[in-house]
Amino acid sequence: MRQVKWNEPIEVGFLKGDIRTISGPSDALNCLANLWPEYRGPHYVAARSICRAAIDGRKSAEEARAVFISATREARLKAH
Repeated sequence: MRQVKWNEPIEVGFLKGDIRTISGPSDALNCLANLWPEYRGPHYVAARSICRAAIDGRKSAEEARAVFISATREARLKAH
């Protein structure tokens, strides 16, 4: 799997005060698969798809970053 990084990492706060730094689409996919809360709406689905596409070179890393941020908002996670 290709390691693609974002221009700026995102810090995401999960339940119980767990804060993770997400540096790119690979980190985001791991987060979406293993740390995400139960609610998984359309932005979650889009983030998974576009992060995979960014890793494969079909989308830009920054497109994946924008959609991942939308997914964090949808799930009501704190991200900055």
